[in-house]
Amino acid sequence: MERPAIEGGSPVRATRLFYGHQYIDEADVKAVTQVLTSDYLTCGPKVTELEAKLCEITGAKYAVVCSNGTAALHIAALAAGVGEGDELITTPITFAASANCGLYCGAKPVFADIDPNTYNISPASVKAKITDKTKAVVAVDFTGQAVELDSLLEMCHEKGIVLIEDGAHSIGTKYNGQPVGSIADMTTFSFHPVKTVTGGEGGAVLTNSEELYKRLLLFRSHGITRDAELLENESHGGWYYEQIDLGYNYRMTDIQCALILSQLDKLKMFSDRRKQIVNRYNEAFSRIPELFVQQEIPQSDTTRHLYILRIRPEMLNIDRKGFFEALAAENICCNVHYIPVYWHPHYQRLGYQKGICPNAEKLYNEMMSLPLYYSMTDSDVEDVIKAVGKIVDYYKK
Repeated sequence: MERPAIEGGSPVRATRLFYGHQYIDEADVKAVTQVLTSDYLTCGPKVTELEAKLCEITGAKYAVVCSNGTAALHIAALAAGVGEGDELITTPITFAASANCGLYCGAKPVFADIDPNTYNISPASVKAKITDKTKAVVAVDFTGQAVELDSLLEMCHEKGIVLIEDGAHSIGTKYNGQPVGSIADMTTFSFHPVKTVTGGEGGAVLTNSEELYKRLLLFRSHGITRDAELLENESHGGWYYEQIDLGYNYRMTDIQCALILSQLDKLKMFSDRRKQIVNRYNEAFSRIPELFVQQEIPQSDTTRHLYILRIRPEMLNIDRKGFFEALAAENICCNVHYIPVYWHPHYQRLGYQKGICPNAEKLYNEMMSLPLYYSMTDSDVEDVIKAVGKIVDYYKK
C-alpha cells in the first residue's frame, strides 16, 4: 500500500494542478488587440456581434450581454417582475448570486432541496415550496448538467411563475437535443475565467420573449432608452434619450466581447475535451465503492464545468476535509462547490436555519471539485485518478 504524501509518502506529481484554468490562444489575443486599436472600447459593434453569436449558438431569439453573471441574474429577476414581498425559489448548492438576485429586488429567497443523485434542484421540492408569493424560480444547471426543464417549465407556467435557468455552468449543454439558452423563459450565462468560455468577466441573458428582452436592455443600461416607441416625451433631437426606469450600469466592454467571440469559436473543442476527461474520471471512479459518481438525466448532453468527487465517509477512515487536504499534499488542488447558501452568516442573520435542505447539506459534507479544464493533459488526468485511488486505498475501512 502506497503511503499518501500527507502521511510522509511521495506526492503523485511535483507541480500543482489547480481545479480550473482558462485557455487563451493567439486568436484570442489578436481579437482583443484589434479592439484595443479600434474606435470603440465599449458600447460598440462587438456587443451586437456577440449578442447575435449567442443567439446563433443557442437558438434563442434575443440576447443581452452584461458585465458578469451576477448582473445577468439581477436583470433577469428585475425583468421577471420580482419585487418587494415576492418569493424566488432556488437551490442552496450554488454560488450565492443565484439567491442574492432575489434579495437585490427586495424578494425573499426560498431554498428547494436537490436530487441526491444528480445534485440539481428537485422539481418535487420546488413544487412543495411554491406559494402565492412565488414570482420566479432560478434553477441552476449545477456542474453543467441541465435541470429537468420540462417538469419545471410545466410547473412554473401553470402557476404564472417565470423560470430563470442559471446556466453559468452550462454553455454548450443540450437538453433533448436543444441548446441551453433557448428553452427557459430566461437563461443566464457567466464568462468567468474558470468557466468553459471566458471574457475575463462577463454575463448574458437569453430569452425568446420580446417583452422581456426590452426590459433586460433597460435594466442593463441605467433604465435609459433612445427607442422612439418607449420615449414618454417628444424627442428634442438626435441626441435625445430618457431614463424611464431605474436601471444599472451593467454593460460589457467591446474588449470582453471580442475575447468571448473568439472563445466561442472553440466551444465545440472545449466541450469535447471536457467530455473526454469526465468520461475517464467516471470510468475510474465508478469502480471504487468508496466513491459516488454524479448521475445524469438522459435528456442532458452535458458540457461539464465542474467534476464533483463525492466520498462515502461511512466507508472511509477520513472525512471530506481530510480527503481534501490529502489531495492537496499530492499536488492535486481541489475546491468545494458550494457551501449551502443559507449557511452563510448573512443568510443566518436573515433568519434561515440549517437543516432545511438535508440532501444539499449531506452533499456539501461529502464533495469536492476535481481539476477539469480544456488544457489538462492525459497525464494530468491520470495523476488525479492515481491520487484519489491512493488516498482511498490507504484510508478505506
